[in-house]
Amino acid sequence: MIYFVEDDNSIRELVTYTLSSAGMPAEGFEKPSLFWTAVEKQMPDLILLDIMLPEEDGLSILRKLRAKPETAEIPVMMLTAKASEYEKVIGLDAGADDYLPKPFGMMELIARVRALLRRTQKSSSSEAQAYQLGSLYVSPEKHVVQVGGNDIILTFKEFEMLCLLLKNKDIVLTREQFLNSVWGYSFDGENRTVDVHIRTLRQKLGAAGNYIKTIRGIGYKIEESSGEASHEE
Repeated sequence: MIYFVEDDNSIRELVTYTLSSAGMPAEGFEKPSLFWTAVEKQMPDLILLDIMLPEEDGLSILRKLRAKPETAEIPVMMLTAKASEYEKVIGLDAGADDYLPKPFGMMELIARVRALLRRTQKSSSSEAQAYQLGSLYVSPEKHVVQVGGNDIILTFKEFEMLCLLLKNKDIVLTREQFLNSVWGYSFDGENRTVDVHIRTLRQKLGAAGNYIKTIRGIGYKIEESSGEASHEE
């Protein structure tokens, strides 16, 4: 089930109808309060959020979702008229997994949603191999991340990026490889979504975030070594 929070009736009805017709059941909510009530009754597989909403804005909803363990890993895509690079980074920094500015085509929306759902399902059926790198422990099968034995809550995209790094330990991965493997398509050249996700991933991992190294002009790799991780602005 896909939940869509959007106060514009025509957009909400078109999107939910299109997704349902494409075999992805969707339910729309005009107000955040109605959305929260629905979440208490049934957890969705994916959430579409507008930013400008009555009662509370979409970024506030997103931060609340990421702060709760039971909803922290639900994939979230922002659908909004705010399309500046700054607004994209703010949304991604708050934990959004994808960002689609209005106006958007229904075919592109369906492709983006399917790509996000495929990766969620793939993550749920990951191989049993677990990773241990210094104080960092990751179990793809159990969807567990621990640093020094303490649980770390990551968004779906952050978790996928971390697993991709660990699977390719000591190998430099380009931004394009992250986009193709984790998102399933390429963004335009100005979008810094990979850098934003790496930054928040490092922050959440604390000291273990130093295992993620920036290779300037190329991308990122993960390795067990001392020293601070370099950050590329």
